Amino acid sequence: MEDLSNIHYVAILGFCIALVFGFVGNKTHFCTMGAISDVVNMGARGRMGAWCLGIGIAIVGVQLLRSLGFVSLGESMYLSTQFLYLSYILGGFIFGIGMTLAAGCGQRNLVRVGGGNLKSLVVVIVLGVTAYMTLRGILALLRINYIYEANIELTDIGMTSQSLPQGISALTGIPDGTTLQTVVALIIGLGFIVYALKQQEFRSNFDNVLAGVTVGGCVLAAWFATGYLGQDDFDPVSPQGLTFVGPTGNTISYLMTFTGAQINFGIAVTFGMILGSFVYAIISGTFRIETFSNQSEMVSHLIGAVMMGFGGVLSFGCTIGQGVTGISTLAIGSFITLSMIVFGSALTMKVQYHMLDEKSFFGAVATGAAELLNPFHKE
Repeated sequence: MEDLSNIHYVAILGFCIALVFGFVGNKTHFCTMGAISDVVNMGARGRMGAWCLGIGIAIVGVQLLRSLGFVSLGESMYLSTQFLYLSYILGGFIFGIGMTLAAGCGQRNLVRVGGGNLKSLVVVIVLGVTAYMTLRGILALLRINYIYEANIELTDIGMTSQSLPQGISALTGIPDGTTLQTVVALIIGLGFIVYALKQQEFRSNFDNVLAGVTVGGCVLAAWFATGYLGQDDFDPVSPQGLTFVGPTGNTISYLMTFTGAQINFGIAVTFGMILGSFVYAIISGTFRIETFSNQSEMVSHLIGAVMMGFGGVLSFGCTIGQGVTGISTLAIGSFITLSMIVFGSALTMKVQYHMLDEKSFFGAVATGAAELLNPFHKE
């Protein structure tokens, strides 16, 4: 290890963390889009419990690391003083639609690639290219020059970050100190954990419990690896958790420019997710080559991949990047993004269902939105 640069050391840690995530993700079929689908279509909350447990563990664990001085969350992108509200809203909504059309988010499609799913390989490639175009290519012009213009500079209202405790402090006058941060973290983190444990479908399924513990634990390990183990004054690495949209784009760029490129934590995580899933698929005998069954399925996946790549960069993350990692920092923007991802995904499912019932597209949108916004709505 002594001959490794700090960046390579952190990349190895990221690869090992993702190896575990990919292995367990394949074994347990952990899928955030599936969790939303279970609730919307069947009222089942087992997989939603797994996601919520992961969120709760990440919040409590990461805030404990912060309080002990192991991680400086203020250096992360999630707590920026630039509150890009339109980006969070629009990006999250677009990503939610995209992951539904593509039958899974970025994390789930990486896991499926390791299991031999060629549909997911197409999704990952298109998602990655679109993400890179949005980060550094032609779509970045739209992102920076128009969508990012809708911005509130929080320092103008006396806030030094967009953390939820600071927002509460600004509204109520309660001092923003360790006590407030701890109370908010415990209320929200334990709230997610209690919700998960209250679901009998979740408690009775070992895979759901394993998935939730793994998701939360891996995000926590990522923050510890980059925020503490990987800190070096001469070779710095920014503190970060797990996210899968931007890193997928960077991975594709890395593969194309390998001789002049340098690996980083996110790229290593992408490789680790695929390999971990592949190892499980081989050990369990579940590795299968799967392709598109028809043209409409392919078109749906392609559109979904583009929307995930664009929306994920716009909103600074995906169901894991914002929905677990971002929320573990208690960033207000992360809560907004997660709610829009869930709404976009749920609305798309409703629209798909009502269009099967021969409703027009706009009629399906209106009915679906009414059902989500008013559970007692009747046609």
